Amino acid sequence: MQNRCVFCRIVQGIEPARILYRDEEVIAFRDINPQAPFHALVIPTQHIASLNDIEVAQDRVLGKLFLVAKQIAHGAGYTESGYRVAMNCGRDAGQTVFHIHLHVLAGRFLTWPPG
Repeated sequence: MQNRCVFCRIVQGIEPARILYRDEEVIAFRDINPQAPFHALVIPTQHIASLNDIEVAQDRVLGKLFLVAKQIAHGAGYTESGYRVAMNCGRDAGQTVFHIHLHVLAGRFLTWPPG
């Protein structure tokens, strides 16, 4: 784990977070700068800087990120009204923390295209 990475510090329990889900491979928590009434982040516990850095051996945990995103959206009551799942890759796409993460947004009408 990377000590300079804020998400790795959340995984390690060094930084506080409002945890919604946690197991050995994935953790989900509320975003500290929410862009919707419900805004959570789903991350692998293993540090992977960006989508450009994933490897074939990580395919199962990457799929699990989406399963956890679905689970927390359902738990928050957004299955019927809808929710958005997004991942930014690189600075120009809006990635500010270089540890891959899914954004799960819900609770308001989300326009398209985003950005």
